[in-house]
Order: sequence, then C-alpha cells, then structure tokens
Amino acid sequence: MNDALKPDLATLPAPAAVQQLHHYAYKARDAEETRHFYEDILGLPLYHIIQSDYVPSTGEYCPYTHFFFRLQDGSFIAFFDLGDDVKAEPSPNTPLWVNHISFRVDTVQELENTKTRLQAFGVEVLGVTDHHIFKSIYFFDPNGIRLELTAQLADAQAMAKDSTVAHARLNEWTARKEQWRKERTAGNTADPLKPQQNDRPEFVRK
Repeated sequence: MNDALKPDLATLPAPAAVQQLHHYAYKARDAEETRHFYEDILGLPLYHIIQSDYVPSTGEYCPYTHFFFRLQDGSFIAFFDLGDDVKAEPSPNTPLWVNHISFRVDTVQELENTKTRLQAFGVEVLGVTDHHIFKSIYFFDPNGIRLELTAQLADAQAMAKDSTVAHARLNEWTARKEQWRKERTAGNTADPLKPQQNDRPEFVRK
C-alpha cells in the first residue's frame, strides 16, 4: 500500500484481542472418509455439524455439510463436504510442503505413537524431524492437506528471547528483497532470494 494511503493507526479502534484459533476450514472429498481419519485415527472428536443449501456469507446456492473436529484447547479444524466427491486441488505454483496445518502435542513420545498409528493405517509419515525448538512428523490427510504434529522443545524463555529479534530479522529480509526485486526487474538476476542467515546448516547440500 502506498504510504500516502495508509490510515493513521492512532485514529483507529484498537485491534481485537485474538485469543486463539477458532477453526480452520477446508474442502473434504467425503465427510465419512474425513471423519474416520480425524476421529478414529487422530483422536479428534466430531463436535458440530452445520448443513444448508445457501452460503450465509455470500448468499450463493451451494448445498453443503460443514463439520467440525475439536482440539484440546477448544479450537476446531472444520471441513465442507459439497457432495461432489472431489477434493481441493493443490496450488499449482506452490510446493506441496509449503501449505500445511500444524497441531501441537505434549511430548516426542506422542509423535512416535501417532506415527505408529498412522503407519498401521497405511499413511506415509515423514519424521520425526528435528527443528531445534520443536520436533515434528508430517503426513497428508485423505483430502491432500499436509498435516504436521509438533512437540515443543524450547521453553517460554527461549521463545521470548527469539521474539526480541524477530522484527529486526524480518526487516533485514524485507530490505534485501526490495533490492532483489530491483535487480530482477533490471534483468540482473533470475535466482530466488536466499535468506541472510541459515538456521539449519545441517541440511546444506554438500
């Protein structure tokens, strides 16, 4: 946005105190197939269903069943079965590993246990992967959504320390990206922009 068009933040109401994720919604190929995966395998209880012929937010005609699974903190992951037996297509310009949902669990042992359950049902699982501040496993649900289960390793003090440098690091990235855009426009580079710092040196290709 052009700086001249930006509103004066001091004149606006304070932002809402966002407490937690209420729900994330995605298209499901089949409601029962999705219920089996999330409730029977992952252990998230089916909690609420909304059904209608019309979409309240847009008014358009599109019959649907909207169903919700509850997490331990009271938030939900939800799906729409549109009755067409078609799952959502992945984004054509984005690698499959980028868009994903991550759920937190309490221990690394729970990651291992869930990996065993998933594999018993024929689900391919990657990990346990060490991200230093947490460990994770990765897998896809029946709708092609990439899921991650995460066990936090870093304590609140370590995360709070990271938060003190997050803006500075992002600002540096933004400045470098602006310079990269100018070079790309001038035809001086075709390479993607690399970050100024590599937090995962163990994965550098040799």
